[in-house]
Amino acid sequence: FAELYAAVPGLPLASSRILPGLVLRRDFAAYCPAVGDLRVVLVTEPLRPPLPAPGVELVVDSEGRYQASLRWISRRTEALMKHLRSHNVQLLLSSVKQEAVVIHCAQSHGVSVVECLSAEEMALICEITGVSPYEPLGDHIHRDQITEAAVATFCQPLLLGSKRCVHVGFASVCAFQPHCLVLCGPVDAVNEQHAAALQGAFTMLQQLFERVD
Repeated sequence: FAELYAAVPGLPLASSRILPGLVLRRDFAAYCPAVGDLRVVLVTEPLRPPLPAPGVELVVDSEGRYQASLRWISRRTEALMKHLRSHNVQLLLSSVKQEAVVIHCAQSHGVSVVECLSAEEMALICEITGVSPYEPLGDHIHRDQITEAAVATFCQPLLLGSKRCVHVGFASVCAFQPHCLVLCGPVDAVNEQHAAALQGAFTMLQQLFERVD
């Protein structure tokens, strides 16, 4: 329930409404408007490639080599983003904060990015879409077919009070069609009371309609 409602203080209760899809309590790190269905990839790790392999110490002994290292990182990140776009990926949902070079490459290739999603939000999206997070294959990204991609029917900015959020709808692979309750009230305490009452009502209905042998 916590991932399926958003509280907005400072507005009258009559402004409350139900929206199809999910409201993610984050702003876009990169936003590229798109129409129609979008392919979505979930990531749980930084997409900027590390310079050394795990357990390897890297020593950079000159400014020239340091700049060359940065150029190598930029090229690898650019190649990954081109690979994603070649598979029609238009939206990245990340549970971690991505480096500026990733955001820049995504923006330049028409890929929207939402980062720092909670573990609960990622788990809910995985349940709705039936996909798992994407893991790039290091030096072999061009052989990666990106089969773990979800479909979003829309993805757009949403302003709730003074907070910028992301409103996204997914093509669900199960009977559950998520909707989000935008709960408005004069102050946070009132919103919390209404949310607790609604959650209790839903729990009662869930228990009422349980199968009884």
